[in-house]
Order: sequence, then C-alpha cells, then structure tokens
Amino acid sequence: MNILVTNDDGIHAPGIRALSAAFSSLGTVTVVAPDRERSAVGHALTLHHPLRVFPLQERQFAVDGTPTDCVNLGINHLLTVKPDIVVSGINRGANLADDVTYSGTVSAALEATLMGIPAMAVSLVTLSSGTHYDAAAAAAVRIATSIASFGLPPDTFLNVNVPDLPASELRCPLVTCQGKRRYGGSIVAKTDPRGGSYYWIGGGESDFLDQEGTDYHAVARGHISVTPLHFDMTNHRSLEILSRWQLS
Repeated sequence: MNILVTNDDGIHAPGIRALSAAFSSLGTVTVVAPDRERSAVGHALTLHHPLRVFPLQERQFAVDGTPTDCVNLGINHLLTVKPDIVVSGINRGANLADDVTYSGTVSAALEATLMGIPAMAVSLVTLSSGTHYDAAAAAAVRIATSIASFGLPPDTFLNVNVPDLPASELRCPLVTCQGKRRYGGSIVAKTDPRGGSYYWIGGGESDFLDQEGTDYHAVARGHISVTPLHFDMTNHRSLEILSRWQLS
C-alpha cells in the first residue's frame, strides 16, 4: 500500500510523526506537509505565487503552502505512484461539528477525495498540546485497514476524532453525523504601542450541542468518532421548497 500523509500543524508536529510511523506498518509512507502551522486555512489553494518544496529526508517533503497544496503536489508531482490512501493529521485539537469547514486537516482529505483517492482526516481531541498521539495513530491504522477492505461510498471521506486517552481507555469507534456548534463573539480588539488598532479572531465562548448520534456526543463519552463527509453541499431537502419560488 502507498500512503500519502499530510497535516495542517506543520511537518514537525508530533501528530504527523506518530501517524507516519504507525502507517509504515501498512506500506510505503510519503509525507508531504506544510513547512509551518497552517491551521484553519480551510480548502485554500495557492494560485498567486510559486510554491517551494524542501526535501527533508527520504520520502519527506516540506511545502511552503497549504494542506491542499501539499496533496496536489504530492499526488501530481512528488509521488512516483498514485497513493492508495491519503491520511491527514493527527491534528492537535478536535475537528468537530461546524469547525470542519475551517479545518485544513479536513480539507486535505477533501482534496484527495476530489481527486478520486480514498482519504481520512484524524484529530486528537485535546485542549492542550496533546499526549496520546500513538493511541490515536493506532486507531487510524485500524480504520484505514477497513477502508482498504471495504472501500468508501462515492465522493465520501472520513473525519475521525479520537479522545486524548490511553488506548486502554478509548471506547469503541462510533459512526456519527456532523454535529452543531453555537458560536459566540469572535473578535478581540487591541491597540498597539503606536495607537493603531489590531484584532484577534477567535475570542468569545462557543458551545457544541450535545446531541445523540453526533461526533461531539461520541467523543465526550470517550468514543472514537468516525464521520462520513461528502463534498456535495447541496441542501437536497430544500430543492422542492426553492423550486416553488418565482426566481425569474
């Protein structure tokens, strides 16, 4: 099996080291990842300046671009064969509910899916630097083995969230749906020493809705959450309603 590993925390992050080491048991691993942290860049693709690739060691490449750039470069240029699977992570911190729309980790898996390659995103649910990356990596290998055995539905990839717990304390994986999150105020305004204004995005409180069957509900109880995501964002239930509108 040929495996492409990427992330959005940067090529030196502990999560990607644990992931690439664990997946070496399944086949040949090539790491193509950003040269620095690129969290919350979503599905950004670099179009207006050239990208540079820095070989670090055999089958490890740092890219001065986004996770989506890394997947494109890996598949279309750096790998000599098409990967059998693309694995993105292990992200430091959860990618749950509506947060998946911001996630570079999730978007890397999305990009691979757009290119017709099975993919999964893996995140460690932690509010700190994270401890149990090896346990999360082992869980990811087991899930990838199932992907290899059974395949994925068309145009679908997996978003996996693993609680930051020892392997012995992790509860069984649950197939979940994407949850919901209530976002609070998210702008913190400051003044620099010269009197100019600057802003931080990300302040304020927000809450996940603890709804049964969702990704958050599962990980809050120690389960590994496995959520199938689809890049068709059409609200199919609204098609009939909107068809009654007089849009002409």
